[in-house]
Amino acid sequence: MGNNEAPAHGQKGGGYDSPHLDEREKKQAEQRAPIGPLVIHEIIHAQGMEELERTLPGLVWSGLAAGLSVGFSFLTEATISSHLPQASWSPLLASFGYSIGFLIVILGQQQLFTETTLTALIPLLGQRSLALAQQTLRVWAAVLVANLVPTLLWGWVSARTNLFPDATRAAMLELSQSTMAHSFGHTFGLALIAGWIIGLMVWLLPAAGVTKPFIIVLLTTLVALLGTPHIIAGSAEAFFGVASGHASITDYFFRFMIPTLLGNTAGGTVLAALLNHAPIRDELKASD
Repeated sequence: MGNNEAPAHGQKGGGYDSPHLDEREKKQAEQRAPIGPLVIHEIIHAQGMEELERTLPGLVWSGLAAGLSVGFSFLTEATISSHLPQASWSPLLASFGYSIGFLIVILGQQQLFTETTLTALIPLLGQRSLALAQQTLRVWAAVLVANLVPTLLWGWVSARTNLFPDATRAAMLELSQSTMAHSFGHTFGLALIAGWIIGLMVWLLPAAGVTKPFIIVLLTTLVALLGTPHIIAGSAEAFFGVASGHASITDYFFRFMIPTLLGNTAGGTVLAALLNHAPIRDELKASD
């Protein structure tokens, strides 16, 4: 191993002090260096603090907007699927439609529960207090409820009206049935993976730059392709089954909502937040 490896962005020394570079070239090297994990952490920490300080009406309105927007994931995936033949590769193409709602939500800076579980938790990991824990739970609860209400509307309108073509509604029913096809434990395990993927996406976005839309599309498409449920996007799918008479409200809660909520939260907090926070904990303490 040599000594030519450039340090993370924001650090001094290393490759930036190379005798082979003049001052202009050193600045160019620093500008092109990847953002270090400490910088990413502080960006997410700032986002989390902003969420914790938002008023309840602000959280609710942003959460309602996100719930409406993410419904386009359900609609777009079903619409694409309805135009594809019955082939082994069809789910791959249809899964790209799932990313549409997430693109709208994330690029539009709307409040989505699975992102909020990570960003709102980061300040609490650095400063553990009862007051901050209460603020975190307040944000989680407000965003979750605000997100879910519009998805129930999506499911009801899609199932009980003729707003969309029959072929699209048939594809919606297939998605709904696949969402509630597993046991409580199986759904929890799949939801944990989905929460982890979304949590990792949140961690990647601060350094993504112009590739941010690509990262969103890639990882949310992966969530759909793997069949891992998302508590908000999947709620429209699951409630479609209830509203169309193909599932009961008990199915909605015990075959989808509860195991998915627990799994997404565990994946986004324990696996994504804690595992990404732990490696830089000592650096954070040293800088205090």
